[in-house]
Amino acid sequence: MSISQPAKIQVYTGDGKGKTTAALGLAIRAASQGFKVGIIYFDKGGDYYGERKLLKELEKFNLHYRAFGMPRMTENKGFRFPNIPEDFVEAQNALEQARQWMSQDFNLLVLDEINTTVKTGLLKLEDIVNLMTQRPADLELVMTGRYCPPEILDRADLISEMTQVKHYFYQGQKARRGIEY
Repeated sequence: MSISQPAKIQVYTGDGKGKTTAALGLAIRAASQGFKVGIIYFDKGGDYYGERKLLKELEKFNLHYRAFGMPRMTENKGFRFPNIPEDFVEAQNALEQARQWMSQDFNLLVLDEINTTVKTGLLKLEDIVNLMTQRPADLELVMTGRYCPPEILDRADLISEMTQVKHYFYQGQKARRGIEY
């Protein structure tokens, strides 16, 4: 099965909530229409992301995922911001997985949090731009994450910016299982 129109590059960015959620919704929609879908999580290691339980079940619908990265959330210690050496290895492994899946017959590929990897220093901008230029013409590519560099935005066909207007996090609410992860 192929996408009926020319495939595009979509970017979901901004400081608001919903970038990954939007990409997951699109992935489910595409898989339910018979497309082969891949989701690669960049810098989202750990087993606390609730959607992955369901994504395992969706492999029978040709929706595949791989998660890369060392855990960032720690029990009762909050979020780990500084990179550790393993984070860089995991980012390169995710990039390599993206290259492999681009050479296969996927119709839609979601690269979750890839935009953020430049700001955090895990990947070089030129590696991501090279990946974009290697995209097969019939592969829809979705790239998510805050701090999307202009060089990526310039190559995108669709840009959705999630803007934070109000968020309960700033009133002291911690991330909630089933809602934020």
